[in-house]
Amino acid sequence: MTAADAQDEADWHEANRRYLVARLAALGCLLSPGSGGEDEARRAIAEAADALRAPSAIDRVAALFDLSPFERDLLLLCAGVELDASFAARCAAAQGDPLRVAPTFSLALAALPDAHWGALGPGAPLRRMQLIEVGQGETLTLSPLRISERVLHFIAGVEHPEERLVGLVAPVAPVAPVAPVAAPLAPSQARLAARIGDALRAAEASGGAEASGGARPIVSLTGADPASRRAVAAAACASVGLGLLALSADALAARQDAQLVCRLLGREAVLSSSALLVEADDLDATDAARAGLVGRLLDGLPGPVLVSARERLRLGRAPDAAFEVSRPAAQEQAALWRQVLPAAQGGLIDRLVAQFDLDEPALRSAAAAAASAGDGADPDVALWDACRAEARPALDELTQRIEPAATWDDLVLPEAARASLREIAASHRQRGTVHGAFGFAERGARGLGAGALFAGPSGTGKTMAAEVLAAELRLDLHRVDLSQLVSRYIGETEKNLRRVFDAAERGAAILLFDEAEALFGRRGEVRDTVDRYANMEVAYLLQRIEAYRGLAILTTNLERNLDPAFLRRLRFVVRFPLPGPAERAALWRRAFPPRAPVVGLDVERLAQMSLTAGSIRNVALRAAFLAAEAGTPIRMDHVLAAARAEYEKLGRGEVRAEGG
Repeated sequence: MTAADAQDEADWHEANRRYLVARLAALGCLLSPGSGGEDEARRAIAEAADALRAPSAIDRVAALFDLSPFERDLLLLCAGVELDASFAARCAAAQGDPLRVAPTFSLALAALPDAHWGALGPGAPLRRMQLIEVGQGETLTLSPLRISERVLHFIAGVEHPEERLVGLVAPVAPVAPVAPVAAPLAPSQARLAARIGDALRAAEASGGAEASGGARPIVSLTGADPASRRAVAAAACASVGLGLLALSADALAARQDAQLVCRLLGREAVLSSSALLVEADDLDATDAARAGLVGRLLDGLPGPVLVSARERLRLGRAPDAAFEVSRPAAQEQAALWRQVLPAAQGGLIDRLVAQFDLDEPALRSAAAAAASAGDGADPDVALWDACRAEARPALDELTQRIEPAATWDDLVLPEAARASLREIAASHRQRGTVHGAFGFAERGARGLGAGALFAGPSGTGKTMAAEVLAAELRLDLHRVDLSQLVSRYIGETEKNLRRVFDAAERGAAILLFDEAEALFGRRGEVRDTVDRYANMEVAYLLQRIEAYRGLAILTTNLERNLDPAFLRRLRFVVRFPLPGPAERAALWRRAFPPRAPVVGLDVERLAQMSLTAGSIRNVALRAAFLAAEAGTPIRMDHVLAAARAEYEKLGRGEVRAEGG
């Protein structure tokens, strides 16, 4: 705000204060007829009105809520009791009761000009929009009236949000430029915001609230990224001179006082000259009951309503316009990277754009974080890791992030399995070239995802292999617990899976779905409704895997229980067999860290025990604890004792050699 703007605002506040005082003085004369001062009050009103360069707050309220002169004066009468100490005594004197210090409708009907009974009707603005609250009394006319605190502050020229909406509604500021070369939105998003602004103008021009019997314009915004939808909505509203208030549809539906909240929302939107953004990502397209409830609650609100959801929802009547909002396109992200990092190599920018799907604020934040990494850090690696960190928070809330510790040297697998893992890593590294330069992405996203199945008994290295891939590709690895995502409620499993994939898209992280047989059982014939919806859940997961830009890995201990039709929709299947004697010998040689005090181990003898890689790790760790407690190096007797305990744990009886 410039100094001139600040001075204009100060001048308006002073003129508004004088105008309000003059209006209250005129009302005081009406409460005490014959007391004199009417002419002076009229002159004061005229002088204060001349000093106002913009409408006074009370006149704005009257215009915004279409109040009659009597309704405006009734509202001022209630404000007077709060602002002028003499008003309470005047109200009591006018009502002939020293205890009746609050204004009543009976007093207003008797003292104020142009009085009409409908001013305090349930559907009239004073009560419907919660401008005035009616207290307990013998009758409606004798009940005490009180002005809402939010409206009182507004009339006095003070902007103070409604306390009862704090935590439920948040103002959304339009995205501001971060640097002179930066646009508030990506060009495609800015163009979309302009189209939405045009739609809002057209909806208002075609009738708005008056022509549609109180119905407000509704605009539907869909897309995978809630932040982009919110930013575009804010820019669109700013283009038509409106602010934006964001509200969670799910939070509204859960409120016991939802009807009152909606009235307060409507009043807040009017007073703040804002549209309402209903964020309905928690509502599913099939959840018609809750969507209908939210639609009924919002019905009749003044001003535009924008409904933001991943998929198009119908909250009440159909929207006046619908738009799909996307994150900045790949070319726009590349252009932004070149603005932020003009010295960066084109190959680095291509890799960043191929891997990460970042909007402008996240992109600039990553660049700033990389710049502060220090002189000793590789700038390309620092930038890559900063992008990972920007894409990480949403996924961390839904999954368990695993820090990769394994390397290729730790994997003891047949050469065929190792070759398959190398092919997976290569395909992910080269996906930008194949999808973009070779044109495969132009045919659609379906089938471009790198879905992989890791099949084999427990402890054969499936999770370790995922760690190796994450380390090789320098990507985050997130374990997804399917047991936590699968719900017995229809539609909830798909909703949970959608949240995971939508969050993962920003960084194309590696998703590890452990024990996929929990969801991927053999379909066979559909015997009941549960089977039918279970198949729908599996189909949805496979559909998202096929379109996912990153790498999704499913693991199973029971490949025979998987439907072969599912395997055809995965690009890679890597089988992890039980290790043979040679592999077990290699695992035993790697089982103890170099610093561990190991003495006299017979690796060839240990390799004869039928143990998986996971069990060998367990035995080695248990033996180390036994030796540490005894204060000796790790010897063969410690390892054999630990092996006996592992066999007992597995229910396999005595320790025996292969085939023994």
